Formats: sequence, structure tokens, C-alpha cells
Amino acid sequence: MMERTSEAVVRRAAAPRPDGAHKGTMGTLLSVCGCYGMAGACMLSSRAALRSGIGLLKCALPKSIYPILAGSVPESVYLPLEENADGRIAARGLPYLLEQAADAVLLGCGISVCDDTRTLTQGFIRQCAKPMVLDADALNCIAADPSVLRGAQAPVIITPHPAEMGRLLGVSARDVNADRENTARSFAARYGVVVVLKGAGTVIAAPDGKALINMTGNSGMATGGSGDVLAGICAALLAQGSAPFDCAAAAVYLHGLAGDFAAEKLGRTSMLPSDIIEELPKAFMTCGIN
Repeated sequence: MMERTSEAVVRRAAAPRPDGAHKGTMGTLLSVCGCYGMAGACMLSSRAALRSGIGLLKCALPKSIYPILAGSVPESVYLPLEENADGRIAARGLPYLLEQAADAVLLGCGISVCDDTRTLTQGFIRQCAKPMVLDADALNCIAADPSVLRGAQAPVIITPHPAEMGRLLGVSARDVNADRENTARSFAARYGVVVVLKGAGTVIAAPDGKALINMTGNSGMATGGSGDVLAGICAALLAQGSAPFDCAAAAVYLHGLAGDFAAEKLGRTSMLPSDIIEELPKAFMTCGIN
């Protein structure tokens, strides 16, 4: 039986904020996210990252959705980008994004799949020297050729749900769920990435064969947007200097714990992904992080 995540992994990945801390010492995260029609993914991942202790969040997004985000997440710095005719980030922005000072990158929440975002995602993987979290559409953008992951210049964490993992492997979500542990372990070893295979009993697997299963969380989290929250938590911990496997495991545990607190307060039927974010402070403090 796999070892379970616990509060201990949170304490390995996160530490109480030092008295002398300032925004420059608590990590800078570059989040490349959103498209026309998917501003919510950007909003949820950004708010989750900020609730997870990041010192500075740089949110790179299509300029058409900038007004929405600027009013909803005032704590972020924004990098409004040129977009294509469909409101997706234009690939020509890649050199500008690669020049941004950051400690980690989150790529994929709500970016959609098109030629521009495929080029953008592949370029980041091949050229970015900072550790990355690839979520959602970043994974769909490389589904036809996941071997690009082997060329990553820095550690990569991927956070697929079973359907996204199935696209990466060319199999069905049912096939993925039939052997979740071995699926996550084998993909991590084959491509040299940390895998967070989401679902009931999320599996976190490292390239060296280490794996954990998470038992926090509940069915109330089965709502679009919950994955964006997890991606924001994970990327924020990564930018603060956590080892990739530890930060992935800690993020999954905290995400589920906050979801459990939200369910206690609101019930599984009525809770929302934004409610998970609001319970993150309690989750961190429960784990001894204040």
C-alpha cells in the first residue's frame, strides 16, 4: 500500500513566514493563463497562489481579459499580452515572457488549445530555466507529443486529471483509472517529471519511483475550477523554493484539507472552488504554517 500524504509533507514544503520577510524573499511566480471566455481559470489560480504565501505574482494574460482580472485580483502584477483573433495568447509573446524575472512558472490554466498556445507551451518547456507547473490546456497542447517533456531545462510538475492523462498516453480515462498508481509512476519515470494524477485518491509520483496517495478532499470538489486552485497552490510553493515532489504533495494535501473545511461549512453540494481558496488559511494553520 502506498504511503499517504500528511501534515509532515506540508511542513517540509512550507515554513512559517520569517519576521524579516518581504515580497522579494517569498518567491515570484509567473502565471501564464486565461483566454477570452476563460477568465475564471486565471482568477482562481491567481487567488489560490496568493493565498499560498507567494511574495509576488506576475499574471500574464490576453489583454482582452485584463480589465476583469485587475478588478478581481488587485494583488497581482499584470502583463497584458497580444492575442490572436480568438482571444488566445499569441505565440509571439514567448520571448518577452521568457525574459521575466521569476522563481517558477505556472502555465496552462484556461489558455485553450490552438496553434499559438501549442507553440507557446512547447517553447516554455524547451527554453525556460525555471521550474514549472503544467496544468490543464498546457497538457492538452502537448498531448500529441509528450516527449517534449524530456527536453525541459528545469524541473516540471504536471497536474492532469484522468482524461488529460489519457490524452497524453493515447488511452481512455477509464484505462487510466484502472491502474492509477502505476500509470502515474510509469509516466513520471518515462518523462522525468513529477506527476499529480488528480481524482479520488490523488497520486503524486516522482521520476525516482517515489509515490504518495492523498486522502484529504471530498466529492464537493468535483466542480470546474478546483484544478485551477490546486495548480495555483502548487506553483506558489514551488516558487518559494520547495523541492518539486514535496511541493506537489503538500499542495494536494492542503487543497483537499481546505476542501474538507469548505464542505463542513457549506455542504458538498453547494461549495465552490472559490470556497476552497477561502479555507486555505485554516488549512495552512492546521498544518502549523502561520
